[in-house]
Amino acid sequence: MAAQHFDTLFQTPDATAAFGAALALRLLPGDVILLEGPVGAGKTHLARALIHAVLLQDEDVPSPTFTLVQTYDTRNGTLWHSDLYRLTSTFEIEELGLIDAFADAICLIEWPDRLGELTPETALHLTLENTPDDDARRLHATWSDPKWQDRLSGLYT
Repeated sequence: MAAQHFDTLFQTPDATAAFGAALALRLLPGDVILLEGPVGAGKTHLARALIHAVLLQDEDVPSPTFTLVQTYDTRNGTLWHSDLYRLTSTFEIEELGLIDAFADAICLIEWPDRLGELTPETALHLTLENTPDDDARRLHATWSDPKWQDRLSGLYT
C-alpha cells in the first residue's frame, strides 16, 4: 500500500491531549507509534495523554528521557514508552528489549530516528511541529500499513 497521511492543527494543548487519548483507545499490542518533532513540540504531552487514557489505575507518567523506557499495564495490553534521544547506536536499542516489545506490546517511541534500520514498517509516524501560536501544534501523520486507515478514521478532519 502506498503511504497515506493527514495533517491537522491542534489549537490548544488540550486538543493535542484529546487526540492522544482518542488514539489510545484504538491501539492494540503490536502497534508502534513513532513520535517525532523538535524539543518542546508536544511529543511527551501527547504520549502522557495517550497513556493516561488506557491505564488500569491512575499513576504518574514521567518522561522516559533518563530511564529510556517506562512500561505500563493498560486495558489494551502492555505499553512501552521510550525516549531514544540519548542513544547512539542500534545495539543500545536492542539491549533495551525494544525490538521484542514491537511484537507484543504497544510501543510509543520518541526520537525514532535512532531506530535506523530497526524501524518497523507497520509503524504510525506522528510528527508534531511548533507554530507561531505558542499553544498550537501541527500534526503530520503518515503510515503504509492499511490497519491505520481504519484506526485513525474519525480522529481527524
